[in-house]
Amino acid sequence: MKQTRTLTEGAILGALFVSLLAITLYVPFAAYLTMWALPLPFILFVVRRGLKPGFMLVAVAILLSFMIAGVIGVPGALFFGSAGLVIGELYRRKLAPFNVLIGGSLIYMLNMLLVYVGLSLVMDENPISFMSDLLREQIRLAESTLITIGQDPADSLAPMYEMADMIVHLVPIMIIMSGIALAVLTVLLATLILRRLGTKVEKFPPFRDWQFPKSFLWYYLIVMILLLVGQEEGSTMYIIVWNLLPLLEIVMMIQGFAFIFYYCYHKKVNKALPIIIVIVTLIINPLTQLIRILGIIDLGFDLRKRIKSEKK
Repeated sequence: MKQTRTLTEGAILGALFVSLLAITLYVPFAAYLTMWALPLPFILFVVRRGLKPGFMLVAVAILLSFMIAGVIGVPGALFFGSAGLVIGELYRRKLAPFNVLIGGSLIYMLNMLLVYVGLSLVMDENPISFMSDLLREQIRLAESTLITIGQDPADSLAPMYEMADMIVHLVPIMIIMSGIALAVLTVLLATLILRRLGTKVEKFPPFRDWQFPKSFLWYYLIVMILLLVGQEEGSTMYIIVWNLLPLLEIVMMIQGFAFIFYYCYHKKVNKALPIIIVIVTLIINPLTQLIRILGIIDLGFDLRKRIKSEKK
């Protein structure tokens, strides 16, 4: 009876995955919504039935994906199926939410690296270089249009040329940030659905209590010093610095936002205020510098401990 239930549930979830994949591939703009749900059938199945049945579901999903989408469907089944297996198994072992998030991020990063290598082999060239060349062509087209209407394109298009040159060196950070973003959305959706189905899932700590290790501050300072000293363009150190910088800047910004939430909570300020600050900061880009500085000060001088001592 148990085996029959497992097979029935696997068939339903396999059909659900293939339906979502078909919508993602063939319905315009639907991918922006359905893509995030693709790992969920595998997560639910592993949490309820275990890892070995999960591998069987992935095998079935690969076969069905090939039947409805051909060769293009197989990478999707492998990409999201493996992510679902890992995240589902971490949930099944009742690990802490951040451990689930880290595991999900790593499997997504690995999958994206494999996709990058696969595309490089199939295209026989670096896919990011190909994108960079396409971007330059579009910029040149815009440049010729501006010249035709009598405008000087030098100032307006120079940053775009710089971006086209830089994008080739930013493959690592693109993979890392994309992997983290996919993992965050997958874990949030999975947590919501698992709770609705009655599965006990540990909650993330409140955002106000998020705090990174102080070592991140030293990493940030070292990267900033290396940036000020200057590195030869295209060198290994140049690539490392320009990939670490945006990642560490995001870390400091999250630290700053978390401190604002912490301060407002302990000062009993209206809950809407920190949310409004986050939205306004993301809209008005220069404000991110102030939030980042606040994060650096909080990490370096432990402002939260001072607020706690004042409260006592």
